[in-house]
Amino acid sequence: MNRPAPARHLSHHPGVADVAHYGPSDAPIALLIEVPHGATEPDDFWSLHRQLSGALPAELDHFFYVNTDVGAAELGEATAVQVLTRVPEAHVVVVRARLPRTFLDVNRVLEATPGPLGQGGITAGIPPFITEPSDLALLRGLYTAYRAVVDPLWAVLAGFGLTPHTYAPRTVGIERIEADIVERLHAAWHPDMVAAWPLRPEVDLITAAPDGQVLAPECVVARLSERLAAQGVSVAHNASYTLHPATLGAQRAREAPGRVLCLEVRRDLLVERWDPFVPMQVDPGKVAPFAEALASALM
Repeated sequence: MNRPAPARHLSHHPGVADVAHYGPSDAPIALLIEVPHGATEPDDFWSLHRQLSGALPAELDHFFYVNTDVGAAELGEATAVQVLTRVPEAHVVVVRARLPRTFLDVNRVLEATPGPLGQGGITAGIPPFITEPSDLALLRGLYTAYRAVVDPLWAVLAGFGLTPHTYAPRTVGIERIEADIVERLHAAWHPDMVAAWPLRPEVDLITAAPDGQVLAPECVVARLSERLAAQGVSVAHNASYTLHPATLGAQRAREAPGRVLCLEVRRDLLVERWDPFVPMQVDPGKVAPFAEALASALM
């Protein structure tokens, strides 16, 4: 027998975030799912693009499509539903950022130095092609607004935190995000070049800091690895990234050691058809097995 969908209360913070409460919202938060790269729809991109007055690279939407975490929000939402089917009394919260990382990465400490990507660095919170002072002020204000939504939820978290991400299927040889990023991405993803780039793991569990200290809940990591392997999914640990100290994901994990899991799922495994420079449609049937494994491991 199919169980009814769990009750959901959704609050909107326009242009900043959506917050969904599943289950009894007056109970302590048993699971907080933050999707900091949840701005995956074209409207997310264009609505902020229109607010910026400075010059921007041509065809910047191509950068948005290839670099945005398509499927991460759907995975978070499906995991929440799966958790509630197992533990109906649980209070689960899903926060989906609506600020595209093309302009502002809310999973960053804005003052941090990003460094070359191939040497353990990360992309900047605000990319260097944004230089207009009024644009920078706008983006910093939106970052503050996002933190005001999500930080209080982390502060009262009683159970586990989950930060799902998705990444493109291959690691392309781009060290920095600069004004010519679109041209370099077009060259990197040219059909004649694609096979030269290494294929990423199907799932990468981001569990450790750069110094090797494990911050993730090891029991959850073990259960999730086992369940994904049973589905025939290849699982890696910190193969693509670590919990870089300039990310808020790392900050969350340090503030609640053993209670926060960050993971990457290969994007082509969640969409109907992978195509780097156009909008992609998420396939709920492909998302479901990953959500079931996550919910089973977490609860």
